[in-house]
Amino acid sequence: MSASGLPFDDIRTLCRMLPPPDGEAMATARARNAALAKPAGSLGRLETIAEWVAGWQGNALPQVMRPLAALFAASHGVAAHLPPPQIDAAERLAQAAAGGAAINQVCATHDIGLKVFELALQHPTHDITVAAALEERDCTATIAFGMEAIAGGADLLCLGEIASGSYIAVAAMLSALLGGEPAQWLEEADPALKAHQADLAGRALTRNAGQLGDPLEVLRRLGGREIAAATGAILAARIQRIPVVLDSLAVAAAGAVLYSLDPGALDHCLAGHSAGPVHARALARLGLTPVLDLDVTLGEGVGAAMAAGIIRAALACHAGMAKAEAPPRPPVLN
Repeated sequence: MSASGLPFDDIRTLCRMLPPPDGEAMATARARNAALAKPAGSLGRLETIAEWVAGWQGNALPQVMRPLAALFAASHGVAAHLPPPQIDAAERLAQAAAGGAAINQVCATHDIGLKVFELALQHPTHDITVAAALEERDCTATIAFGMEAIAGGADLLCLGEIASGSYIAVAAMLSALLGGEPAQWLEEADPALKAHQADLAGRALTRNAGQLGDPLEVLRRLGGREIAAATGAILAARIQRIPVVLDSLAVAAAGAVLYSLDPGALDHCLAGHSAGPVHARALARLGLTPVLDLDVTLGEGVGAAMAAGIIRAALACHAGMAKAEAPPRPPVLN
C-alpha cells in the first residue's frame, strides 16, 4: 500500500475502490441450483452460500481449494485494570504455534491452512482510559500488515484473534460505531466484573468525546492491533475478491469499522457463528446471519473455521449433484 501524506487517506481511497460481486456468475449459479435434482430451495442456505461464493470468485462453479485461517494476536493496555485471565494471550498463542489449540484441530479436520500473526504482544496498546490506543501511523501500518495476511494466496479467508483485554476496547468501539451503552456490548456473566468493564469502556468514550465521528479514529483511539489487522485483512480480501468468514466479536468490531465507512463493505463476508447474544446482536446490526450457533465462545477462529466446512459442503452439493431430468416433450400433433 503506497503512502500518502495522511496515513488514513490510503485506507479511505481503498474503501472507494471496493469491487462488486460478479452478477453473471451469481445468476448462473442460481440457475444451476434450480436445475438440480431436488425440490426447489430444499437445500436452503447451502444454495445461497454457493451463489455467494460464485459471485465473489467470479465462477459459476466455485471451489475452495486454498482456505486460510488467519489469527492476529495482540494485547491491550486497558487490561491492566482487570484481574488476570485464566490463560493469557501469550499462552494461547504458544498453544496454537505448537499445534495444541482447538483451531489447529479444526483446521486439520477441514484441510484449512493456518497463519498466526503476533502483533507486539509484549507491548500492549496504550490504556484507552487515559490515551489513544494507537498513533495514526501505527494504526495504518497495522492495517497494512493485516492486508498482507493473504499475500501467499487463498480462496477463502477465516479471520480470528487472540487477545488480552479486548472486551473493553470492543465494547467502547461498538458503542461508538453502532450506538448503545458499553454494557450492551459485553457478554461477561459476572455482574460486578461486567460493571467494571463497562465503566472502563465508558471512561474511554468520555475521554474521546467529540473525536469519534470518523470510524478510523474510533479504531485507532479505542481499538487494538488485532482489530486493526483484521480490518486490513477484510479490506484486502474485498479488493482481491476473496470471500471472508468472520469469527469473534472483536473481528465483528473490525467489520463495523468498514461497515461504518461503507454499508456494502462487508458484502463479501459471512459470519461463521454466533458466540452469544451480544455477538448475535452485533452481527444483526451489520446485516450478517451466522452460519452456525454452537455456543463456542473461545475465539481463535474456531467458529469461522467450522463454518468453512459448511461452505465447502455447500459447494460440493452445488457442483456434484445431478441435474433433474428434463420432462419429456409432448408429442407433436399433425
